[in-house]
Amino acid sequence: ALPIYKNWVQAGHCLLLLAGVLRGFLRAQMQRFHSRLLSHSSRLRQRCFGQCRAQGRQFHPRCPVCAEWKELILNHHRNRNGEVHWGNSKPAHFSTDFWEVAKVYMPRGQTDKQGPDQCDAAALLNLINFCAHFSNVDQKKVQEVIKCRNELMHSSEMKVSSLWLETFGNQMQYFIREFHHVPAIKEIGKRIEEVLSSDWTVQIPGDDEADGLQDIFGISIVEVEMDLLKEKLQEVYDLTEEQDMLSEEVIIGIQNVKNFLKTNKDLETILTADVQRLESIEKRIPNSVNCLKEVKKKELEWEEDEDCLPCKRKCDS
Repeated sequence: ALPIYKNWVQAGHCLLLLAGVLRGFLRAQMQRFHSRLLSHSSRLRQRCFGQCRAQGRQFHPRCPVCAEWKELILNHHRNRNGEVHWGNSKPAHFSTDFWEVAKVYMPRGQTDKQGPDQCDAAALLNLINFCAHFSNVDQKKVQEVIKCRNELMHSSEMKVSSLWLETFGNQMQYFIREFHHVPAIKEIGKRIEEVLSSDWTVQIPGDDEADGLQDIFGISIVEVEMDLLKEKLQEVYDLTEEQDMLSEEVIIGIQNVKNFLKTNKDLETILTADVQRLESIEKRIPNSVNCLKEVKKKELEWEEDEDCLPCKRKCDS
């Protein structure tokens, strides 16, 4: 198996482990945060009576209850002047559901997530990063893990170098030491070290090696790959819902995932619904590809014109 693909799976598995240990902690913390917010005003305990709804990054309250919730949530948001994904939440439930409040501090794509058990590492890490409830945390350590996670999931070929993996391992341990008070996180830190230093093998489809798929400490690598691919695909789905034209990065990512699944029949069978969804998305790709080709053609023509200018001047003289 290719080490750079193995590195991708190893790092992804470590993020799954981290998300698992953070969920209980964040559930308790956000319940506490929600209770603290409710204590600001008796109005906040009332239910929305204006049928208020949010969409994308837009939220225009129609009742004083939701207007007060919006102001209070923004007052505790570290990125209040940037992208705030109000569409993740149902404002009418702010007074009764702590997780609907928590989701405002997360990236897009959380609308149907009803609790921390349904959220991935990216959502949980961004919650810590953007919610001022965690003001006593060294945010640099959180942001470095978020950066690693994004680099991992945005790798179109699902490969990372051994040097990258070493840096990732260090950032994970810095994070774990920062959150040493979280129950069971020290044990997970040791588990992560074991995963990153282990010499297990992932079989690349078409590889001549016969050792096949092995387990990571009793967990099937196929299960790990499936979880990582689902997370990667969800990002594609979220992007395609927001964009009229797919970016070159998304197009390449879709093609690579599809090619990977075609050569890995076990995963392709498990993710049949996702394969069909990718194919439906691909119907939008030709227009995107043509637009990208046209832009590149014009850029090339401009470069050629620029290159010819000195020649023309010389010839004219």
